[in-house]
Amino acid sequence: MDAWHTACTRSRGEGASGREGPPGTITAPPEPTTVASLPSQAQHGRHATVAVVGLGYVGLPTALSLHAAGHSVVGVDTSESRLEDIRSGRVDLLPSQHDRLTAALHDAGFRLTADPDAVTGTDAVIICVPTPVDERFVPDLRALTAACSSVVAHAAPGQLLVLTSTSYVGTTRDLLAGPLTARGLQPGTDVFVAFAPERIDPGNPDHSPERTPRVIGGVTPRSTELAASLLAGTAPYVHRVDSPEAAEMSKLWENTFRAVNIALANELAEDCVEFGLEPRHVIEAAATKPYGFMPFYPGAGVGGHCIPCDPHYLLWQLRARDVASPLVDAAMTAISQRPALVAGKAREALAARGLGTAGSRVLILGLAYKPGVADLRESPALEIMDRLTAWGATVEYADPLVPRLDRRGVVRHSVDAPGTLDWDLVVVHTVHPGTDLGWLHDNPAVLDVTHSLTAAATGAAV
Repeated sequence: MDAWHTACTRSRGEGASGREGPPGTITAPPEPTTVASLPSQAQHGRHATVAVVGLGYVGLPTALSLHAAGHSVVGVDTSESRLEDIRSGRVDLLPSQHDRLTAALHDAGFRLTADPDAVTGTDAVIICVPTPVDERFVPDLRALTAACSSVVAHAAPGQLLVLTSTSYVGTTRDLLAGPLTARGLQPGTDVFVAFAPERIDPGNPDHSPERTPRVIGGVTPRSTELAASLLAGTAPYVHRVDSPEAAEMSKLWENTFRAVNIALANELAEDCVEFGLEPRHVIEAAATKPYGFMPFYPGAGVGGHCIPCDPHYLLWQLRARDVASPLVDAAMTAISQRPALVAGKAREALAARGLGTAGSRVLILGLAYKPGVADLRESPALEIMDRLTAWGATVEYADPLVPRLDRRGVVRHSVDAPGTLDWDLVVVHTVHPGTDLGWLHDNPAVLDVTHSLTAAATGAAV
């Protein structure tokens, strides 16, 4: 039995003492996958050398997980400032991941570079670059296309190439498998190609990479097995699907599901307010049902990369085929309009006090898009701030994780002690763990768009 077959057998749990995952999964092996398990440059007893292309919110945790699993890692990012932030530890990670980063930076088996040539000679390459949408919600594939083109240009026989960036169905074949074939490298024979969608939940230790299952679909069964063997040591288990397209669609399905339900939660929260009910109490009651229900909570909108962007990749592809998806379309429209609706509610709250928006002092409590992180990507708070500012309000913010904001040429700093100042309105946007909210009780007007605070808690919830 050759080393590769042995490694794949072990990773499926055959003859191993590790716990089994659900049917159709690969459980984590009892020891890290060695280079002998990978198809290229096999040297028995040495771990794999893996290049991670893109070291953002997905790539850096991925690189640290691979390094912790025993692999040598080459982190590649075109931004020198990002690399400097990583080297200095100025990055948004879980505390345990910061410990890993500190250890990795002192290990010769963890290297950072801006040189795309660094992927040459590695056993595997994992692509983790951003896939945003533009202001018209059209997918912006420039970073992904450039990264895949570079990886294809440097690909060598025997390498495993794994794409993790969320994109449209067919991306892996269009940007990796097809160009590799054009280069004379047959995917599944000369090189191995798979899609394994990222599942990174910033700031949530319960959803760290090691606690989150991975989905993998290769262009051939052997590609799937190789990718599963590499990633099994970084996840509780790996679920295999029969194609990269199935894996790509699973990621779009995940986040479209969330988008639709968040849009519904926002709408039903407004209905609760119409009836004089507190939305969170109603959600908690509904969530006692042990089947057929999953709680989603209202807010000012959605931020981060996944929900504001990913469903648009699906809608964009369907429109190109003249296929309608009215429910998803309506949900994404509602999500995009939510910050403007909240800004309008703030204006109404000021008017209810006999104040005009112009000249009013407004505080936004929490600027990040979610609790526990300093991540401002697509944060609804930014649009709310822009709109209120355009209407003449003096807008400040308080967020201990975001001490400074440079927004459209205007620099703002987080207010250190917001309870000591007078505000015409406080908009509760994001409540970080440990935030003191006691001072809200004495504020004349509070607009809680999270619906997580009761009138009794704030004294003046709008």
